[in-house]
Amino acid sequence: QVQLVESGGGSVQAGESLTLTCVASGTLFSPNAVAWYRQAPGKQRELVAGIRTDGRVTYGDSVRGRFTSSRDNAKKTVTLQMSNLKPEDTADDYCNSRPARVAWSIASGFWGQGTKVTVSS
Repeated sequence: QVQLVESGGGSVQAGESLTLTCVASGTLFSPNAVAWYRQAPGKQRELVAGIRTDGRVTYGDSVRGRFTSSRDNAKKTVTLQMSNLKPEDTADDYCNSRPARVAWSIASGFWGQGTKVTVSS
């Protein structure tokens, strides 16, 4: 059981940066993998960053090299630092906590309410 709350979304110009934060509560944070997913208007959900229980991160192809994500198990938080934002990054971003051995491509586990990121040119 885990509750997830995201914050940090907003509206920015292309090239600017934002940092998203996910705060978790409950008993199933440390044993689970965590991830950021996003869904842009008219598009399917996609993985932004997935963090295994050992801290290793998998990034989606469209954000690799621009975004950095990490987890702090003591604080039960997950951060997503987004730099050089592009209009294509406009989406609702969601924090996710999932069983450790479920593939990133599969929707699983618990989800936050989302936070909206809008990037204009």
